[in-house]
Amino acid sequence: MLTRRTVLSLGTAMAAFSLAGFAARAEEIFAVTRTGAEWQALLSPEAFAVLREAATERSRSSPLDHEYGPGIYHCAGCDLALFSSEAKFDSGTGWPSFWQPLPDAVRTRADFGWLGSRTEVHCRRCGGHLGHVFNDGPQPTGKRYCMNGVALAFRAA
Repeated sequence: MLTRRTVLSLGTAMAAFSLAGFAARAEEIFAVTRTGAEWQALLSPEAFAVLREAATERSRSSPLDHEYGPGIYHCAGCDLALFSSEAKFDSGTGWPSFWQPLPDAVRTRADFGWLGSRTEVHCRRCGGHLGHVFNDGPQPTGKRYCMNGVALAFRAA
């Protein structure tokens, strides 16, 4: 039975997990740093919300979900090359998905939120939130890097 005490306890635990994740994020130092105002001037409102505030774009809203030409996907915040089109696949989720990033391109960290524990993926150079990685992708890695298209910039080969 769900009591008021249980709900309050769960809410407190979730807040603690969220603050722990925020504290871990705050401790990281990145090669590219900007103030909030500088990021807002550089990025669209949608890209700012995703890259700097860890929002998620609406499923099926990104043209990059349907981009399958040869090229490289870069961070929309700092232009670091992140994913090759050779690792892209159609996950059916409505977000651009890859089975592996380029070497030394991304970092991950635990993401404790209302949806439980997930693994967040962020740009190793600017710390911009890109999306999440899941263990339900294709071989050879079995990973699905489910990325927000607005956090990426595609450069055709």
